[in-house]
Amino acid sequence: MKIDVLTLFPEMFEGVFNASILGKAKEKGLVTPQAINFRAYSGNKHNTVDDYPYGGGGGMVLKPEPVFAAVEDLKLDESIKPRVILLCPQGAQFTQQKAEELAKEQHIVLICGHYEGYDERIREHLVTDELSIGDYVLTGGEIPAMVLIDSVVRLLPGVLGNETSAVTDSYSTGLLEHPHYTRPAEFRGWAVPDVLISGHHANIEVWRREQSLIRTLERRPDLLESAELTDKERRWLTARRKQRAPQTDRFIPVYE
Repeated sequence: MKIDVLTLFPEMFEGVFNASILGKAKEKGLVTPQAINFRAYSGNKHNTVDDYPYGGGGGMVLKPEPVFAAVEDLKLDESIKPRVILLCPQGAQFTQQKAEELAKEQHIVLICGHYEGYDERIREHLVTDELSIGDYVLTGGEIPAMVLIDSVVRLLPGVLGNETSAVTDSYSTGLLEHPHYTRPAEFRGWAVPDVLISGHHANIEVWRREQSLIRTLERRPDLLESAELTDKERRWLTARRKQRAPQTDRFIPVYE
């Protein structure tokens, strides 16, 4: 995958591109990321990329010329049409499902804005997507771009050491992920649930599914509306809503 980030602060991406999972993916040649300062495409001697908004108002607006020129330069001589993504508070919510969709692309271009906003012609005639990472406003699009890149790259084949990790993550299945435990089996009097050390893999899978359902019901019940559930699970959840949840160290199979 090729990822191009258009930004006024390319230095912000040096650590992101060269550390942790993304750094390893880059070393393996699984992803080619680069940050490009679109100020270089300003076309004027002062390298100006913003101007006052027509009609008045506070703040400055990103001009269309440098952004169009930068994207068009990246697309020259390419047979693959990239996804050109505008990162802004007005965009559609970025979700795990969107990350999985973008992970199938070969080329992604991310545009990081600053100031008051973008010239509307950038939205209307250049980008393919507008995405937001949440209902709040940040100084610029750089941090949202980092979030998107990390979320997408970890889904690429060969990036994670355990290929099942991304598949079972929270939100990938439509539910929050089940609790995890590791050694020691007992720590400060708190024991690992017996089912996890029983060696009974079928019971372990049932326990994990049950805990995912419980955790989702307690923390993000809105997700259950679109989750793929069996009839038995729906009946179990209906009964569950009428009583307090048992502790996570108890094993009560969903299907009983």
